[in-house]
Formats: sequence, structure tokens, C-alpha cells
Amino acid sequence: MTLDFNGRTVAVSGAGIGFGRAISRLFADAGAQVFGCDILAAEEPVPGVEMARVDLLDRAAGAAWISGIEQKTGRALDVLVCNAGGVAGQAGKPVEDVSDAEWDRVVDVNLNAAFTLCRAVAPAMKKAGQGAIVTITSGAALQASLTGVQAYCASKHAMLGLTRQLAHELGPFGIRVNSVAPGFVRTNPATERQWAAYGAEGQRRLVEGIALKRLGTAEEIAKVVLFLASDLASFVNGQVLPVDGGK
Repeated sequence: MTLDFNGRTVAVSGAGIGFGRAISRLFADAGAQVFGCDILAAEEPVPGVEMARVDLLDRAAGAAWISGIEQKTGRALDVLVCNAGGVAGQAGKPVEDVSDAEWDRVVDVNLNAAFTLCRAVAPAMKKAGQGAIVTITSGAALQASLTGVQAYCASKHAMLGLTRQLAHELGPFGIRVNSVAPGFVRTNPATERQWAAYGAEGQRRLVEGIALKRLGTAEEIAKVVLFLASDLASFVNGQVLPVDGGK
């Protein structure tokens, strides 16, 4: 069975690299009209994906991106994927050494960006009486973060709370809200730095702690996002699905 998104409109944040790029490509391959945004330029164009440079720390810019898609297509989005996020270039350090600016930036990049986009799509989705929102959280939404970045762990936990709350609020309007919580995947410069910092022994321990004894791929995460956004998951709402190879 293949997932068919022909005639559906999809928006993916953080679509320039990593998970977002893989998610956008699979939706496009499945027939969707895909709009992606990123603060960075895409590695290279993805066929079928219309990219925009958007800084989601600017909430007005995030809302304007969603509004522009709705105006261009003349309809509500069918799917929103809140993928943008990360550690904002930070590394773990003692909590007493974390500045207000460092804390705020990571929370803004993860929680506040997702909130901004969810708020923006809600009115048209409610009017349409349907829609699917998928947030990309992390294994750090379920336990302590491997990154050691306190704001990252806290913001990913908070994104799960937002996901569950919106599932209850928007469910009566036919809108499903779920989350994918990836395990460690080497997808971008930040995760490559993290992987290198573990050293050979740390890398071995990480892989040995996974039941499948290997790291996952961005495409494997993307496939689960497509499932949650599809009609196959029509009665799945308010759930978090860890995609980590078994911990």
C-alpha cells in the first residue's frame, strides 16, 4: 500500500536539511503540493517543494508564511509539520552557566516556533473541518537529552504538552495533532558534531543501547510522519510515536 497525498497541501518547517528535507521530499513523491521554509538556504532544490526563507523567531513572519500559502492555494492546509528546531548551536554546560539569551533562543526555536505555526493554521483548518498537524519532538521529550542542553530538553517536553493539548482542543473540528519523537539520527551539522564528540567508545555505547543495533535515517523518520498525516492514522490523535529503533 502506498500513501497518496494527491490534491493535498502540506507545509513543513525546517525543510532545508535533515528531517525536514526528507519529510518534504516524501510528501512531494506522494503527490502533495509541498511548501517548505527554513532560515537557511536548502542544500539543493527538492523537486515539487516550494521553499521560502523564513526566520521563525519572527512570529509575524511565521504567520505570514502560512497565510501566504493559504492565499496562493485558496484553501486551508491539509498537513502542517512542525519540524524546525534544535539546540541553536549550543552544547551542554552547567545550568548555572546558561544565560537568559541562550535559554530563550532554544525555547523560541523549538516550542515558540511550533506554537506560532499551529496558531496560524488553526482558523482555516477549523473552518475546513479537517487537517493533520505533526510535531517533531525528540527522545529528549521523553527523558533527559543526550545533548545536555537544558532548554532543548525542556522545550521538547513542552512541545509534547502542546501537541496533547491541541489534540483535545482541535479534535472536535476534525483536526488530528500527533508527534514523532526521533532517536539520535545523524542528519545535519549539529548532530555530526554531537556524534564526533562521543568518540569511538561513546558511539559504540549509543548504538549498543538501540535494540536494532544501528542508527536510523532521516527517511525512516519521514515515513512515520507521512503515516501520522495520512488517512491510515485517521483515529490516531494526541499521541507521541518514538522512532528510535527500540530503547
